[in-house]
This record gives sequence, structure tokens and C-alpha cells, in this order.
Amino acid sequence: MTPVIELENLEVRFGKRVILKRLSGRFSGRAIGLLGPNGAGKSTLINTLLGFHKPASGTARVLGHDIRKQTRAVRSLTGYMPENDSFIATMSGVRLVRLMAELAGLPKQQALEQAHEAFVYVGLGEARYRNLGTYSLGMKQMAKLAQAIVHGPKLLFLDEPTNGLDPSARQRMIRLIQEIRDQGDIHMILSSHLLRDVEETCDQVLILKDGQIAAYCDLEDERRSNRSFLELETRGANGTFTSGLEQLGCEVAVGVGERLKLVLPEGVEVRQLYELAAARNVQIRRLQHKRDSLEDIFLKAMGDANGRL
Repeated sequence: MTPVIELENLEVRFGKRVILKRLSGRFSGRAIGLLGPNGAGKSTLINTLLGFHKPASGTARVLGHDIRKQTRAVRSLTGYMPENDSFIATMSGVRLVRLMAELAGLPKQQALEQAHEAFVYVGLGEARYRNLGTYSLGMKQMAKLAQAIVHGPKLLFLDEPTNGLDPSARQRMIRLIQEIRDQGDIHMILSSHLLRDVEETCDQVLILKDGQIAAYCDLEDERRSNRSFLELETRGANGTFTSGLEQLGCEVAVGVGERLKLVLPEGVEVRQLYELAAARNVQIRRLQHKRDSLEDIFLKAMGDANGRL
């Protein structure tokens, strides 16, 4: 299968400053979250893949098309929702989206039809004839999404799609993004400084730090890899129960109250914990597998286990 994005020693400079530092990798997720602190190079990477910045060296391919040699093909296959507004205030919403569809290569009549459909899809059907200058912030974000999807792209770039939205508008945007993802026709790269947005919409994450790739992982695989780490809430636990766990080969840490944290060694099953508890007259009132949150993954990638950036 053709990777969504391929990077080959991609380097981007602004003057003498190196922004992206020889990035390499092949990324094929359905929905990839792009994370990193401010200045990490997220927007620069998106703009380079779209042909707005010329690489100083190396190259990249988007859906198999080289960004240096096949810029027009890349743009015809991609939709882009920018972080910053770029509207003509006196233009109606549907007129702008129709124009974006025509620039993507659609015939005029088809562009107009799909512009209306895109506005209805994002929930702005009744506002499509109003001038963009009268739109609220939430409506402008929805209009940006409409112009990004109007031509039926194969890859959608979303740069801070919930930027500035109130909680209810954010939820509407997240639901739309999830719906687009779940339809399975469009790949997606979502750049955000909000970990929650990425966690709710993406299945893989690419983390940048100082213009370099700090981590790339499948979120579910990353979480499943930690299923040997358990948290127990007990009643009646004593030293003999803890020592019994250690004899099984578990690493045990005693928490607040009668809470225990332990790592199961290979070959030890959860049922053995219950058997041991019954033998020592201890109740296991709650047992859960600890899963790394996206915040845990992000902080590990930043290289500071204490969580300081």
C-alpha cells in the first residue's frame, strides 16, 4: 500500500535557520495526529508538503507524488484547512467554497453543486449566502472545513481545527472530523496543540521536537503494550499479600491507602492474583490495566519523565 506521507532527508530552512532537520519516515495511518510544542515545525511541515515552502534538501511524497516534481497533483489530491483565516469578507460563503472547488479542478457547475453540499454537511446550509465577514468564529471554522473537503480530497490537512472554539462548537467540529475519518474515504493529518483533540480523532501520532521526529506510534498499540501494568484497590491487604506478589515475580509499589501498583512478569496471569488474595483473606475491590494517555506518550517523546517541557 502506498504510504500517505514519505519523508526522505527533508530539510527546510528559513534563511540560515534550519526549521526541519532531515526528516525521514513512511507514515500510513488513517488519521495521523501531528503534535509538538510551539516552534517544533508542525505548520512548516504541512506547508512544505503542500508546496508552499521549498525544501533546502531532500524531498517528500504525498500519496506517492513527489512534492518537488508533482506539486499540482499533490494539491489536487489534498484539502487544507489552515490555522489562520484567509477570507474575503464581502464574499458569500458558498461563493468562496465554489471558487476553491474550481481552483481544485472541478467544472463550474459541479463546483457550485458540491459547494452547496459541503455547506449543508458542515451545518451552515442556512448561512451559505451570507457574507463571510458576518460569520462568527465558529462559523468561519466550519467554512474553512467546507472549502477543504468540497472537491473530495484523498488527504485532508487540518491545522488547529478547533482553534478558539467554545466547548459546544468544539464538540461539533470534533464530531464532523470523526465522521469524515470513519467514512474511510479520506486520510487525515491533524495538527493541534490540544492533546485531547488528537486523542479523540486520531489513531496514530507523529511528534516533532526542535524540527526532528521525536516519536511516531499507533496509539492503541502503545496503550496495549502496557497491559502488564496493573493498579489494584484492595481491602485487608497486608505484608503477606505484598510478599506473595513479589514471590510470583511481580514488581510492587504500595500507594495511598490500600492501593497497589504492580507489573506482571511474563507467564503470570491475573487469576493468580485473585487466588493469592483469597488465600491471604484479601479482597481485590478493583483491578484495572493502566494505559498510557497521549499526554504520557507526548511527555516521553519530549524526553522528560517528570513532565517538564
